[in-house]
Amino acid sequence: MRLFSRRAVAAAMALLCVSTVLTPTQASADEATCQDLNIPVSLVDLPLLGLNDQTMYGRLCVPPGGSRTLQVLVPGGTYNSTYYDPPGLPDSQSFRKAVNSAGYATLAIDRVGSGRSSKPPSSLLTASSQANAVHHAIQAMRTGAVGSKFGKIVLVGHSLGSATTIIEAATFHDVDGVVITGFTHRVAALTVMPTLTALSPAVLDARMSKVAGLDPGYLTTLPGTRYAAFHNPGPYDQQVIDEEEANKDLIAPGEIVDAVLIGLVLPYSRQINVPVFLAMGEEDNVFCRPLASDCSSAESLRQGETAYYSPEAHLRTFVVAGYGHSINYAPNAPLFHDAVTGWMNDLIGQ
Repeated sequence: MRLFSRRAVAAAMALLCVSTVLTPTQASADEATCQDLNIPVSLVDLPLLGLNDQTMYGRLCVPPGGSRTLQVLVPGGTYNSTYYDPPGLPDSQSFRKAVNSAGYATLAIDRVGSGRSSKPPSSLLTASSQANAVHHAIQAMRTGAVGSKFGKIVLVGHSLGSATTIIEAATFHDVDGVVITGFTHRVAALTVMPTLTALSPAVLDARMSKVAGLDPGYLTTLPGTRYAAFHNPGPYDQQVIDEEEANKDLIAPGEIVDAVLIGLVLPYSRQINVPVFLAMGEEDNVFCRPLASDCSSAESLRQGETAYYSPEAHLRTFVVAGYGHSINYAPNAPLFHDAVTGWMNDLIGQ
């Protein structure tokens, strides 16, 4: 029992990992047209002293000619929507642009409590309540409540966002496919320490403390820790690290707890009954390495994870060679982007 408790705590800390549409961004003929959305969502579907009426920010980008299929992109802990389209970095690091170029629309969201989404008391935020909020956003996009209507929706998560994605898809069965990145069902206890020690109260951070509405429960990463926590042993790129520090965001402790219990320990992922694509960095120090998940190849990853998913998932896997946790920043990220869009073409369609 003591071993289980110790593993659960380590796993929990490791998981760091509808209003009017604003004016569309101008785009050239071969670029996607993007809009900023503020979507009314609820953390739970019960009234709670008005604290449950939240707003989720999302950036909707639709390729030229439109698309019936939408990817909803859920970032991990201490990340926001910029994870999928990092400002100031080459297009090769933009998951969003790769997906749009392949003919699919994207909605990159800020989890409630981060980015441009509302900031409720941190005690209200769990992976399950975030999943409920994402469910509301999905329904808005299916019905056209925010001005755009999509026939097929694929939910994409990274790290903590993958745990939220698993809970949402397994609970509501309202998506046509699931992409999981930076998340497996085993934690790398021997190498996770840099990720554990990176977290600190956001009110003590020089930049994050200026965000309005934060209580002491919100956490962020200490300055200078993000390479070791999320990229090691990939190549150290100062441009990437500068972008990371400029756009780092928040996480609430409650998001971690049920992400472990529901998303990892049970595992709830077996309730997903649509196709699943799983991608990991070969050297992810949170979930891969000795005594954890074998990420040395796509096949070893598939063999280790297939028991955690239903036969209906038709689990497909991909490994980004030589990189750590946040694979969108890998020099070879375009191979990962191509693998996702190829899977979309095969099993989901436009």
